[in-house]
Amino acid sequence: MSFQAYIDNIKTKTGKTVEDFKALAEQKGFLKNGELTPTTKAGDVVKWLKEDFDPGHGHSMAIYANFKGKEQ
Repeated sequence: MSFQAYIDNIKTKTGKTVEDFKALAEQKGFLKNGELTPTTKAGDVVKWLKEDFDPGHGHSMAIYANFKGKEQ
């Protein structure tokens, strides 16, 4: 599955957009002003997403990659 396919399917799987996840990540302290904090690790984000929203690992990593600035 391509990165874009993961992004496109995230809303279907979770009911939330990547922008929704960015706002939630800000509240959790993973992002500050739209940027990953220096202490945020991929595993932290994946664990949070799996516990709260139950996306697959690939979907969680796509969200994390988007947090890092990947768009395609």
